[in-house]
Amino acid sequence: MPSHIALTALLVHDYDEAIDFYTRALGFDLAEDTARPDGSRWVVVRPPGATESALLLARAKDEAQRSRVGDQTGGRVGHFLYTDDFARDHARMTAEGVRFLEEPRHEPYGSVAVFEDLYGNRWDLLQPAA
Repeated sequence: MPSHIALTALLVHDYDEAIDFYTRALGFDLAEDTARPDGSRWVVVRPPGATESALLLARAKDEAQRSRVGDQTGGRVGHFLYTDDFARDHARMTAEGVRFLEEPRHEPYGSVAVFEDLYGNRWDLLQPAA
């Protein structure tokens, strides 16, 4: 198997509120939610149909981590959610209360709009140009 990035850890304040946002508002699948002996959980979400990449929702465990929730990339877009139907997903996400920071743009590389997750992490919703 070729090397690939399988999981990206994303700090969250609360497992259940993060699961709700990612599965309801973004339409992700809950791939795993396993209790661990230390009281933490191994929570993995991924876009529907994704097989090689996912997010590990990691509850912040100390003040240093809590201070980084929502700002793991210093305020820049740090996550890129590709779609095969920008208009459909933008409308669905907007209806679910996802906060878009700009109107959709149509660039040479595709249709795109920046949105924030429930903690303020910035994402691109992006449909690459054909």
